[in-house]
Amino acid sequence: MRKNILITVYNMEIGGIERSLINMLESFDYSKFNVDLMIFHHTGEFMKLIPNQVNVLPENKKYTIIRKSFKQCLKERCYIPIAIRTLCKLQASILAKFRGLEEGSGYIEMQLSSKYLSNFMPKMDKNYDLAISYAWPHDITEKNVNARRKIAWIHTDYSKLEVDIKIDLEVWEKYDFIASISEACTEAFLTKYPSLKEKIILVENINSPEFIKKMAIQDKQDVFKDNYFNIVSVGRLSYVKGFDNAVNALKILHDKGFTNIKWYVVGYGGFELELRKLIKQFGMENSFILLGKKINPYVFIKACDLYVQPSRYEGKAVTVTEAKILGKPILITNYPTAGSQVIEGKEGIICDQSVEGLVNGIQELYRNEELRQHLIKNNDNHNHDNSNLLNNLYEVIS
Repeated sequence: MRKNILITVYNMEIGGIERSLINMLESFDYSKFNVDLMIFHHTGEFMKLIPNQVNVLPENKKYTIIRKSFKQCLKERCYIPIAIRTLCKLQASILAKFRGLEEGSGYIEMQLSSKYLSNFMPKMDKNYDLAISYAWPHDITEKNVNARRKIAWIHTDYSKLEVDIKIDLEVWEKYDFIASISEACTEAFLTKYPSLKEKIILVENINSPEFIKKMAIQDKQDVFKDNYFNIVSVGRLSYVKGFDNAVNALKILHDKGFTNIKWYVVGYGGFELELRKLIKQFGMENSFILLGKKINPYVFIKACDLYVQPSRYEGKAVTVTEAKILGKPILITNYPTAGSQVIEGKEGIICDQSVEGLVNGIQELYRNEELRQHLIKNNDNHNHDNSNLLNNLYEVIS
């Protein structure tokens, strides 16, 4: 008899977490498991990429209120959620100011809203062998899903997140397991939550090389002009991704005479306005190009001369692994989990986490064709299929 699994996620907007979920669903053993996917808000371009074997549950509007705008909540007459979120926003603002948090109150506001709003959401009738809360915050799945065992997933470097540890612990402790995507991610997580060490299981982001390579050749048009050295980065337009450093790095490279380098960024997010102002300030509208939201970033990765991840911190960037699958030379900054992303000098180069580090790394790879070919050959020859790692997950419900 097949076991029943439920996976929950807020939406299927384009992002690393959602893309890693698609890769995992592509690799599931559907002969042994029935998989229900509960998407709180049925939005996002990745909805169309969900495999046919997955049963997507109908949307329930009551689960969408945690992230909807106040204007939309008013329109839908969700008065109690509005009151709760307003109080949470005020409390989070006070806490952030009191603690002097650099990134403001956003994370704590989300924690508080999730904690209290989940009490007003409907409980699911069906019983599952395993429930997976695939993205933080995890209150909704913990409180409203009936399952023999439950797993919460961590995708980022928690040592860098400005959260309220006590609020999170109340939720984490109620899960049977916590799935971490890398050893480095686990170490970072345990700096804040050392008492949860025994709950951790390692389930790395599942790759689907066949799917990624198939997507990469779907668009036959010439993506870039041949007479330029084209860099590509993929990621959310946010401060943590370090794209402001990338703009500064390209300006310095152009000033040093590397004027045939162009840098393309696939992604969207709240940091876009600041980036566009910086690009305009340096007069680089034609050389640092924001491509926006793309359902298929693989055609751009496949066509580039160099893939760069300029992040300030990451859990384990899905896009770096995808660049390896597509056989590209890679440069990443030395964020805390960088060593778990690439083997230095074999799969890619790790540079200092600064503008100068990016300049030096790009300059080296631009000039050294032999090094680029060495990285390309190693990535092309490596078998990146790791679907066998799903066995770590299957064992949880055996």
